[in-house]
Amino acid sequence: MKPVTLIGAPTDVGASIRGASMGPEALRVADIAGALVRNGLDVTDLGNLVGPGNPNLPPTDGVRHLPEVVAWNRLVMDAAYQALATGQLPLLMGGDHCLAIGSVNAAARYCREQGKKLLVLWLDAHADANTGSTSPTGNTHGMPVACLCGDGPAPLVSLGGVTPATSPRNIRQIGIRSVDAEEKKRLRELGLTVYDMRYIDENGMRATMEQALAGIDADTHLHVSFDVDFLDSQIAPGVGTAVRGGPTYREAHLALEMIEDTGALSSIDVVELNPARDVHNQTAELVVELLESLFGKSTLLR
Repeated sequence: MKPVTLIGAPTDVGASIRGASMGPEALRVADIAGALVRNGLDVTDLGNLVGPGNPNLPPTDGVRHLPEVVAWNRLVMDAAYQALATGQLPLLMGGDHCLAIGSVNAAARYCREQGKKLLVLWLDAHADANTGSTSPTGNTHGMPVACLCGDGPAPLVSLGGVTPATSPRNIRQIGIRSVDAEEKKRLRELGLTVYDMRYIDENGMRATMEQALAGIDADTHLHVSFDVDFLDSQIAPGVGTAVRGGPTYREAHLALEMIEDTGALSSIDVVELNPARDVHNQTAELVVELLESLFGKSTLLR
């Protein structure tokens, strides 16, 4: 496994509910670096990126805080790409999910330069495929998938210099259970692969992950975009937009263990952790436990 670089992005400019800006520190309090080191990883914490504050304004042309969202995503993109270019595995600690526009653009650029195939696993309760014309709120944390696929505000769609940043066929969504009415139509138009909670209920997490991970080989760069509200809200209350009925504790561990088994993990976001909604930092501690599984912790020698 490559050395891991922790990158803090303390912002909630893409969300209505404040508090995700405290996510990086909550993960540090839960000893994210120490947990990974104890699992044999070389870990460097770069500290926090410094970007604009949250002006808490209403939408303009259907989008809230576009200049601030662009600024934060450019910072994330540059930091994540620098880590990749120097042989590191960037682990972005958000912050809200709009930041995935920057991190996936960084991975896409790296893949173009290295001749690798990009696969993005989007672990989330929400599809994040809204645009300014379909979003009921104008919050960009509900738009990153659309932006990455070439549909959204021009400064975000063209952030990495190539439009679209990636193809919908390179994104596979897992755990989806809350999709806006117009967003459902957009998902079908984009042709995204979506393993929603009904699929998981009917087929089980093992079969779901086997499907989601199919086709991975030595030339695959696997990026995991882990929105903490992917998890069932009973075990992970510390998020801004909790949705009941998500993966259980063991289902989540299995999903991340199976990702680790591929040996293809190359970059990751951890987003939407909101300590203001948490209870004694239990969600951050759970996330750190899950990251240990993602990075190879196992009950037995395998």
